[in-house]
Amino acid sequence: MAADSAYVKQYALLCAEICDYCADHCKEHEHKHCKQCADSCRRCAEECRKIAA
Repeated sequence: MAADSAYVKQYALLCAEICDYCADHCKEHEHKHCKQCADSCRRCAEECRKIAA
């Protein structure tokens, strides 16, 4: 990304997809750390989509 790669958008979209996947799985658990992970992953996915826009 720092080198302005031609694939920044694709990387960012893939990252968002992975973060959404993680969030979906973590939110299914009742542990506090899992809920925190899901929230973090959702925020990360949002930021990745901004990069890809």
